[in-house]
Amino acid sequence: MAGATAERQVIQLPIEPGLICLRGLSPKRLRFEVEYGLERGTSANSFLFLPSSDTSALLVHPPGASFAEPYLEQLADLVPSDSELQVVVSHVNPNRIALLHELARRWQKLRLIASNPGAKLLQDLWSQRKPTEQEAPALPELPPLTVVRGEDSLERADGYRINLLSAPTPRWPGALMAFEETTGLLMSGKFFSAHLCSQEWAEANRSSTEEDRRYFYDCLMAPMARQVEAVLNRIDELSIRCIAPGHGPAIAESWRSLLVDYRRWGESQERSSLSVALLFASAYGNTAAIADALAQGVSRTGVRVESVNCEFTPAEKLLETIRSCDALLIGSPTLGGHAPTPIVSALGTVLAEGDRSKPVGVFGSFGWSGEAIDLLESKLRDGGFSFAFEPVRVKFSPDAATIKTLEETGTGLGRSLITAQRKAQRRSSTSGGLSESRSNPAVLALGRVVGSLCVLTTRKGAGESQLSGAMVASWVSQASFSPPGLTVAVAKDRAVEALLHVGDSFALNVLASGRESGPMKQFLQPFAPGADRFAGLELEQSPGGQPILPEALAWLDCSVKQRMECGDHWLIYAQVGSGALLDAEATTAVHQRRSGANY
Repeated sequence: MAGATAERQVIQLPIEPGLICLRGLSPKRLRFEVEYGLERGTSANSFLFLPSSDTSALLVHPPGASFAEPYLEQLADLVPSDSELQVVVSHVNPNRIALLHELARRWQKLRLIASNPGAKLLQDLWSQRKPTEQEAPALPELPPLTVVRGEDSLERADGYRINLLSAPTPRWPGALMAFEETTGLLMSGKFFSAHLCSQEWAEANRSSTEEDRRYFYDCLMAPMARQVEAVLNRIDELSIRCIAPGHGPAIAESWRSLLVDYRRWGESQERSSLSVALLFASAYGNTAAIADALAQGVSRTGVRVESVNCEFTPAEKLLETIRSCDALLIGSPTLGGHAPTPIVSALGTVLAEGDRSKPVGVFGSFGWSGEAIDLLESKLRDGGFSFAFEPVRVKFSPDAATIKTLEETGTGLGRSLITAQRKAQRRSSTSGGLSESRSNPAVLALGRVVGSLCVLTTRKGAGESQLSGAMVASWVSQASFSPPGLTVAVAKDRAVEALLHVGDSFALNVLASGRESGPMKQFLQPFAPGADRFAGLELEQSPGGQPILPEALAWLDCSVKQRMECGDHWLIYAQVGSGALLDAEATTAVHQRRSGANY
C-alpha cells in the first residue's frame, strides 16, 4: 500500500509479523544540504510495531514534515486515532517537530520517548514553531515524555523486546537507536544511512550502495569520527542480524563489512596530525548545514575536523578541543538579535584560552539580521585573532551554490594548514620528508611516467542550482576498448571531485602541443571559493551538455561508471559516449615531470 503526493509517497514494507517499515520516498533532491549532493533522491524510514488488543502501537523514528501528508494517511490506516501511540524520537529539529505536532493533534494518547538531550530539544523547540494558516490556531501541548538516560528497554505483549540506546554526536545530540532483540534488527537512525530513493527493503549487495554510504559518511560522520567510534563500540555488543538506517535500504547481508568500513574511514581522519575545531550551535538546522559544508571541505584535504555542539558539550571537552586544534571555526544562529548563551560562553573560552597564532573563522545563519555573527567577528578581531576567511553569513538556509562555496572555503583552510606545516618542517629539518622522497630513485623513475595534458570540464544541474568545475588533468589513460573508456586521477581536495560521482558526466578536452599555455594559465590559477572557472571564456557544448574548449585538439564526452580510492586521489573510470578530433594535424601536449612526488 502507498500514500502519495505529486513528488513524494510513503510505502509499507512488511518486516516481521506485526512490524512494518513506513518508507517515505522522494525521487528528487529533498534539500540543499551537502549530504544530498549526489542528487539520487532520498528515503525516510520509520518503523511501526502494530497495536493489538493488549499492546499499544510503537513508532520508531518518524520522518520530518516533508512527508507529512502521505505519511499521516498511511499511519491513520494502521493505528486508530483513539489508540495509544508511543513514539521514539531520535533526530530532533523543527521539521520533525512539525510532524510531531500533527501526531499530537490526531492521536490524543500520544506518548514521546527521547534521550536526555533529545528531551531538552523537544521542550525547547515544541512551542517555538508558528502554526501555518492551514493548521489549528494553537499548537498542541507537549505530550507526556519518557526520558532515556543512556539505555532502556521496552517489553511488549506481542513478544518484541526493544532496547533503546543513546548514541549522541555533536550533529545529533539526541540520537536514540532502537534494537529489537528477537529479530536482531538495529534501527540505527542517521548511522549507516544513504540518500537513495529505493522501494526495496534491503540493498541487493554491498557494491550497490557503497558509494552512497561512503558519501553520507564523508559529509556528516567524518567530522565526528571519535564519537562515531564510541557508538560503534557500543553496538559491537549487540546480536545484530540486519541494520535498518533512517535513510536508504536496509543492510541485511553485508552489515559486518559496513561496520568495518566505518572504522576504516574514521581511522584515516585520526591519522592526521592537523585538526580544525568546529564549534557551533544550531536552532533550526541552518547553521549546522553551514558547518557540515565547511567540514566536508576541510576533510577532503585529510585534515581532521573536531565538531563541537556547544549546547551539549562539557566545558572540559570544549577547552581541550580549543587548546589542541590548529585552527578554529565558530558558528552561530541569530535568535532575537542575539547569539545563544552556549555560543557566548564558548566565545569567552576561546578569548581566554585560544592561541592567537592559529587562524579562526566565523559563520552563521540569520533571518532578519546577523548580530550573532557580528559579535563573534568583532570580539575575535579585537582579541587579536587572524581570520582564515571573511565571515560567512547565510540568510535562512544555504542553497546549492552556497554549499559548494562553503566546501571550497573549507578546502582552502585545510590546504593552508598543510602548507604551513610543510614550511615549518622544512625550516626545522635539513633532510628527510618531501626532499628525501624527491631524491628516491623509485620516485624519480615514477616521474618519467608521462600523460597527455587535458582539461576536464563539467556542469551539473540547471538554472540557479547549476554547478560547474574544471581542472587540468595529466594522469589520464585509456582503460577499455569495449566499451570505450578511460581513467583519470582526481585529487581528493579538488573542488571538481564533488561533481564526479557515479552517474555524473564530464568532458575531457585534450590539449594540443604548442597551444597548451592558454588553457593551462586559465585553469591552473588559484580560484576564490565559488568562483566561475569558465568566466570570460567562449565555450562550445558537447552532445552531453558539457563545456568544450574550442582550442582543444580533441574532446570526449564521458560518463562516470566507477570510482576507486587510491591514497590521496580518486581514480575515476568513465565510458566515452561521443567525441571529436578538432585538429588532425596537431600533436597531443604531454606533461613531462622530474619526479613522481609532485605534479
